Amino acid sequence: MRVGKSTERMRQIGPDGVETLPELTSVDAPAAPARCRRTLVERARWEWRPADGGDPADGAQEFLAAHGLPLHDLARPATHDPAGVCGAALYVSAAAGALLAGAPPGAPNPVPTLPEVAVVVYGHGDPPSPRPAAGPWRLGEWVESWTPARHAGAVEAVRDAIGRGDVYQVNVVGHAAARYAGDPLPALARLGTLPGARYGGVLAGAGWAVGCASPETLVELTGGRLVTRPIKGTRPATPAGARELLASAKERAEHVMIVDLERNDLARIARTGSVRVDELFAVRRWCDLWQAESTVSATAADGLGLADLLRAVCPGGSVTGAPKRAALEQIAALEPVGRGASMGALGWVAPGRVDLGLTIRTAAVDTDRVHVWAGGGITWGSDPRAEVAEAAAKSAPVRAALGGR
Repeated sequence: MRVGKSTERMRQIGPDGVETLPELTSVDAPAAPARCRRTLVERARWEWRPADGGDPADGAQEFLAAHGLPLHDLARPATHDPAGVCGAALYVSAAAGALLAGAPPGAPNPVPTLPEVAVVVYGHGDPPSPRPAAGPWRLGEWVESWTPARHAGAVEAVRDAIGRGDVYQVNVVGHAAARYAGDPLPALARLGTLPGARYGGVLAGAGWAVGCASPETLVELTGGRLVTRPIKGTRPATPAGARELLASAKERAEHVMIVDLERNDLARIARTGSVRVDELFAVRRWCDLWQAESTVSATAADGLGLADLLRAVCPGGSVTGAPKRAALEQIAALEPVGRGASMGALGWVAPGRVDLGLTIRTAAVDTDRVHVWAGGGITWGSDPRAEVAEAAAKSAPVRAALGGR
């Protein structure tokens, strides 16, 4: 189906004359407190783009402190104020994470209206009015950012880099976009209903919105305890697929490599000797796929602030590779389109609590197109054709949900 520029798109014109998307009338940010969602009201917003300069991690922490959310010591006990500021939605792109890691940010963002960091502070108030019923929704044909042959070629390039000893593993991600007509927000909200979408939800701004169906915890902090749950290893969700995943030496080696990287990331911000692997290579389901997940935890160091936490964990090791900085250099050289909303962080922050999902299985919209991304970790034992097929399998449920199927 072809969808061109259409007057049927539900657009609004902001006070500055800029075309925007319809407004959200309820808060659906991933990991927002369930008991508060129906009473949350936006109080303040901060968006960062590279042209703004400065350190985005410091900027986010300073903005939150100025609006009643001091996050300079996350290990300090905190209480929830039902009459005051509740918390904030936080989004950090993969490109911003690369900058925090001192690595190149990669190709340009294909969603130019999308900021690289967004912070939205919420307080409690009267429940918002229900949204009017959405009109017709039409999604056009997907246009891939690279062909299967180019994707396979990138896999081979990573294998060559591994052979030279430059890296041990690199996550390679592709992108696709489709034109749309209608209100995109209900389509993005459908992603949160996919099975296993631990970080299902939507965050929107002027001319952009992000919908997430991620099952992966980038970092969670409650009661002074840090947790990350890296996912590596994928097979079809069949009995044979589970047996194959559990028996795969290649998948297990790739997974353990990333678990070790995540242990090192947490060790930078944890009390000495407190990092441990609580669960290794547990097979869990997301839609019609089995995935291998581990749980790594640690005790937060005294005085750990949000900015240092973001610098330690962004971008996530499971979507970069190892060593992280060398993997990011390979990603910047190989991927023809920026990662946009994908492979970053999205979730909720408040005093004493952080819960950020890694934005895999994520889509973004601007005023013209829907964007999706998918990829996988490449090791010396990777088969290029299998890697292309795996990326397609990860993307398929997201595309189907966006299309209303």
